[in-house]
Amino acid sequence: MELVAGCYEQVLFGFAVHPEPEADGHHEKWAPVADFTHHAHTASLSAVAVNSRFVVTGSKDETIHIYDMKKKVDHGALMHHNGTITCLKFHGNRHLISGAEDGLICVWDAKRWECLKSIRAHKGHVTFLSIHPSGKLALSVGTDKTLRTWNLVEGRSAFIKNIKQNAHIVEWSPKGEKYVVVILNRIDVYHLDTASVSGTITNERRVSSVTFLSESILAVAGDEEVVRFFDCDSLTCLSEFKAHENRVKGMFSFETPEHHVLVTASSDGFIKMWKLKQDKKVSPSLLCEVNTNARLTCLGVWLDRGTDTKESPPAAAEPAPVSKEQSRSNKEESGHAIQEEERQTKPDAEKCSLTGDNNKPTKGNSLVSAKKRKTVEMSEKKRKKKKI
Repeated sequence: MELVAGCYEQVLFGFAVHPEPEADGHHEKWAPVADFTHHAHTASLSAVAVNSRFVVTGSKDETIHIYDMKKKVDHGALMHHNGTITCLKFHGNRHLISGAEDGLICVWDAKRWECLKSIRAHKGHVTFLSIHPSGKLALSVGTDKTLRTWNLVEGRSAFIKNIKQNAHIVEWSPKGEKYVVVILNRIDVYHLDTASVSGTITNERRVSSVTFLSESILAVAGDEEVVRFFDCDSLTCLSEFKAHENRVKGMFSFETPEHHVLVTASSDGFIKMWKLKQDKKVSPSLLCEVNTNARLTCLGVWLDRGTDTKESPPAAAEPAPVSKEQSRSNKEESGHAIQEEERQTKPDAEKCSLTGDNNKPTKGNSLVSAKKRKTVEMSEKKRKKKKI
């Protein structure tokens, strides 16, 4: 496995972790070893996502860079967005979905690296998105104070809910039976079958990252050193522990045959791996840590699929189609939910090709080599100076 983390200093770090048995034969020694640094962006990194072959990073430089984990080489850049890349999510090995401050959500073919669809998703920034385990639905939140449900099969908006405030995180549970929406330090828990808030969890500080440890248990990190485990059914805090010396910026959980592991990354520069106990009321124990000496901003874990690991329980709840009756009742109950008709907003779909008549890399093209991208950026800067 490999820990990957982006930072303000424009670098992607990679640390290989190979659990090895200790001398007594009863315990494993986990030791991260520096494997690579990837300096492809020209601004701080803002998002990272992994699949079985690639790590993709988003940045304030408005580009998405692809790193081949098998060959350990730069695989090129995607240049479609006009704004900071705020979120990146893979669904399997075939599709990548990106969101940015330009209000667009883009669906990418992760084999040919072409943009299959570009959707005008929010009137403001897209702040976060999450894909249902079935791959049929996605949720997104933005600075237009809406929570939007997307039909990924048809590539269109299915439902809009006015949540009155700007949410910055949305996350499906492992089986897709519930999801959480985060607004500042408030976490609203929704159930898929009702699409309404079933309860609210309040954290002490603004929430910076969440990850489900099971269908009902949520790990929450905020603008503080502490990580808390909450039960989404009883809405109670099961336990908390000091994870870092500064705010926690990212978390990722996965399972091996021996352990359930939580990985955390912080502004203090450390990436830490924690062994979770079966009873989540008991604080986890530290497996290992590594100091990057950088201000970390985002985290991912590349799991070599040759090893026996899993990110979450496999069974996913099939999202039930929203009936007209259900839509009407939701609208009547809350007064803030709006069933969106296709005629109201038509997704701005663009087919992006790898090869085009124009050899010059532009925002509409798909895969661009890092060398070409830097050449174009330099020429653009020169033109701007001449105009001045």
